[in-house]
Amino acid sequence: MNHERKTKRQILMILGLLAILGCDRKPEPAAVQPPPPTPAPVQKAGMEIKEAYQWYCAQCHGIEGKGDGINAHLLTVKPRNHTEAEYLETRSDEDLFKAIKLGGVAVGRAPCMPKWGHTLDDDIIRGLVLYIRELCQCKAV
Repeated sequence: MNHERKTKRQILMILGLLAILGCDRKPEPAAVQPPPPTPAPVQKAGMEIKEAYQWYCAQCHGIEGKGDGINAHLLTVKPRNHTEAEYLETRSDEDLFKAIKLGGVAVGRAPCMPKWGHTLDDDIIRGLVLYIRELCQCKAV
């Protein structure tokens, strides 16, 4: 029993010593976390793309992309309203690219949507897809 008391006393002394030594230590500074990365700015279509939209698309889709262009009333199928996010969010950028490049029939849509692949290069078409996303303020699926 005496040996048991001695062991307990030694343990208490060691714990006391550790407490004293631990209290004297200054806490290590917390690791400084780097600030979260700044999100990439939303890419917007440049003036060249907006001009291409006005030249090639606005006659049917309208100056503001609302499907109310000067030729809209002549078409059997109303042109797509590019400000309508609810519909456009169901379409991928690839779908829009194909519709512009290959025409409406190529994507199961109206044949009155012409194919622009022989007139516009792929970079301009990609820019038009970007601009349509800007008009609808929506993302692709």
